[in-house]
Amino acid sequence: MREPVLFAIPFFLLLLTIEWAAARKLERLTGADGDSPATGAYLTRDAWASISMGLVSVATMGAWKFLALLGYAALYAYVAPWHLSPSQWYTWVIAIVGVDVLYYAYHRIAHRVRLIWATHQAHHSSRYFNFATALRQKWNNSGEIIMWIPLPLLGVPPWMVFTSFSISLIYQFWIHTERIGRLPRAFEFVFNTPSHHRVHHGMDPEYLDKNYGGILIVWDRLFGTFQPELFRPHYGLTKPVTTFNIWKLETYEYVAIARDVRSASRWRDRLGYVFGPPGWQPARTPQPAVAGQG
Repeated sequence: MREPVLFAIPFFLLLLTIEWAAARKLERLTGADGDSPATGAYLTRDAWASISMGLVSVATMGAWKFLALLGYAALYAYVAPWHLSPSQWYTWVIAIVGVDVLYYAYHRIAHRVRLIWATHQAHHSSRYFNFATALRQKWNNSGEIIMWIPLPLLGVPPWMVFTSFSISLIYQFWIHTERIGRLPRAFEFVFNTPSHHRVHHGMDPEYLDKNYGGILIVWDRLFGTFQPELFRPHYGLTKPVTTFNIWKLETYEYVAIARDVRSASRWRDRLGYVFGPPGWQPARTPQPAVAGQG
């Protein structure tokens, strides 16, 4: 197998360099509102953290894909009731659309289950939204590996599953920018765009947990998670991780989960901290009224 993302990396870096250079030229002309970085801005330490996380993710993703290949090959060879031919166009449609809808499902779960969020939150940790942010990838792809299992069971060759996901990753690079406004309405209706994805990275209440799509935005429209861009988002996490250390950025939420679990006295609360949504807290027990008060 050949990894399409590896061939795309030079183009990623070229576009990133152009956007970064343009940001330096325009930063004197682009104002900030005092509460967030200027439109399309780059912060050197933030950008290098994102690039470093992306480079490490190339290796970690390769390791996860190798493990998945062993399982997918067994499912494809011994369990799938039929084998779809890679020479047929419809097999590619099934593979790419299948990966996309399963990515939507995984992405939505990742924002609603804290243990899975721990694998994904690093991608949202930057207060900047640019091509460098697109490279701020997670190192734990176990959730996606599990979500793709239906595809080899349907007879999609394992290598096509991986290639389709790589196509999705390559597509999602260009939507991480503030330099592209809204596109023609027909395109915006069907496909994920920079406008839609800016919403997804916003921490504003109107934008939280919206626009999970990878290539297609139609899944969000169908399942009630679509939100149009109303104003420029404030990017990042609602509880910022104030570091550029890539190890801490990747592991911050795991450490926070462990800390919360240790502090809990009931198993119900421990499970809530692990499998509840990010920010989940135990319900407070009402205090009994004190005589003479109230």
